[in-house]
Amino acid sequence: MGDLAQKPLLEKAPTTHAGLLAWVEEVAELTQPDRIYWVDGSEEENTRLTDELVAAGTLTRLNQDLFPNSFAAFSDPADVARVEEQTFICSENKRDAGFTNNWMAPAEMKEKLRGLFAGSMRGRTMYVIPFVMGHLEAEDPKFGVEITDSAYVVASMRIMANIGTAVLDKITETNAFFVPALHSLGAPLEPGQADVAWPCNPDKWIVHFPEERSIWSFGSGYGGNALLGKKCYALRIASVMARDEGWLAEHMLILKLTSPEKKSYYLSAAFPSACGKTNLALLDPTIEGWEVETLGDDITWMRIGKEGELRATNPEAGLFGVAPGTGWGTNPNAMRAIAKGHSIFTNVALTDDGGVWWEGMTDDVPAHLTDWEGNSWTPDSDKPAAHPNSRFCTPISQIDMLAEEYYSPEGVELSAILFGGRRKTTVPLVTQARSWTNGIFMGSTLSSETTAAAAGQVGRLRRDPMAMLPFIGYDAGDYLKHWISVSGKANPERLPHIFLVNWFRRTADGGFAWPGFGDNARVLKWAIERIEGKAAAVETPIGYVPTGDSLDLTGLDLTHAHVEEAVRVDREEWDAELASIEDWYAQFGDSLPDALRAELEALKERMADHS
Repeated sequence: MGDLAQKPLLEKAPTTHAGLLAWVEEVAELTQPDRIYWVDGSEEENTRLTDELVAAGTLTRLNQDLFPNSFAAFSDPADVARVEEQTFICSENKRDAGFTNNWMAPAEMKEKLRGLFAGSMRGRTMYVIPFVMGHLEAEDPKFGVEITDSAYVVASMRIMANIGTAVLDKITETNAFFVPALHSLGAPLEPGQADVAWPCNPDKWIVHFPEERSIWSFGSGYGGNALLGKKCYALRIASVMARDEGWLAEHMLILKLTSPEKKSYYLSAAFPSACGKTNLALLDPTIEGWEVETLGDDITWMRIGKEGELRATNPEAGLFGVAPGTGWGTNPNAMRAIAKGHSIFTNVALTDDGGVWWEGMTDDVPAHLTDWEGNSWTPDSDKPAAHPNSRFCTPISQIDMLAEEYYSPEGVELSAILFGGRRKTTVPLVTQARSWTNGIFMGSTLSSETTAAAAGQVGRLRRDPMAMLPFIGYDAGDYLKHWISVSGKANPERLPHIFLVNWFRRTADGGFAWPGFGDNARVLKWAIERIEGKAAAVETPIGYVPTGDSLDLTGLDLTHAHVEEAVRVDREEWDAELASIEDWYAQFGDSLPDALRAELEALKERMADHS
């Protein structure tokens, strides 16, 4: 393994797994690559591939003193974000895809894709990447194999998942099921044709076949579309696996919070992209005596444990974070991890001394940069230096505050789940759900102004159930029913408490009602104290909010009145919100769980009595 394997394939392949060999041979015949290469995941291999990418102009090697073993990549300007409008769930039955997903009949889509993939790897190397989501030694390891013609994908997958020889050996030894994940840039090279630094195709398709657990991605080299272990497998396909097997695959962080009394709690939290999820996962608390450690910033798999508890693991090995807004002032833990190097940056700006920069990274803006499109940039320029959805791809092992439990295959027991969006009004700073089902209602109606993480309009209000709108691999109503079903198998006394948070609420004069960032630890402290039965709260129609004096404001220039304003439930705003939720729920049709319809009706009744 590690040598270029020329066809005939079966003579060179480092596995005897018949299903894998048949699939690799089938793809090779369809895509017609010049070479087939089985990825071994070694340091030597990574050095060779990144050297080749630098020579090709795809990667720029950064100053080794500033960012050791790190690189910057700059994509085609038309290939910078998830292409949700071209992302499909091709279930056999259209109803099973639901109203939140694009759908096409599997046979029709396969015919279209085979036409696109035919000859798509000519002139290129076909890389075979064995990977596992989560722990190789887990009770039920979830394997995948990505085939790609992009060495940038190989280098990035090496950071984001456990890949290579050990994984392939386990797949072979156990004759394991694996998710076949096929990716092509869709940019074949004719003999003698010069390549470009970022090959891609204007025609982009991200397609999931949930019944057969397979993924086909064509045309894009961008992370979320091309690193198929991430959103495609760990959320869209895994959500279907989880439905069928009785667990949950969620767009959530996991953190460990330890009190001054050295009592530890584990929290998971769901936020739409670019709404502060990574900042919360890597929280630097501003209250004395409280310690935060992280287990992950983006994806959480949750299972009911042997005693009826809800246990969470992070199936990823790296961070693929939005760069703008991540800085030494807002997220020093992320910055310390990034500063250790071994990272790939995409669509950030370059500094004149061979480093990288993006908006929000430092308080001082450099006098000169090369922007993400290769242009000279100064603070007087009329557009950002880094793309708003530029990314850092960094090993999670480099985080100083990584919890030891991250490495535990059985995960951690959750005490709380947070749902959070980006709302200027209406939604309080923090609200405790009245019950588990009320918490699912909160998650199902989660809303946020859209960001640059997805192609399309920015700033539009979007309902985003459990922050999973782009990632649910099946019907959204069935997904909500599954949440209710899974919790029905748990010990009710061991279920996590659910909270709704909104760090982005504004005051009447337009400023933020809450300082956010490290001070969000104060909200987490209140949540823990609510679980312990210590903190005071006010009952409102939507749930329980802090009293003015129950949030720890030590060292802040805030009063109890500020807290009361930040958690105020305004009847007029909520009348409009209820109408919006009614419209949202109407889209589910018959698949909306009866329990959530009942929650909405009960909220209407409570709100009618609220002045």
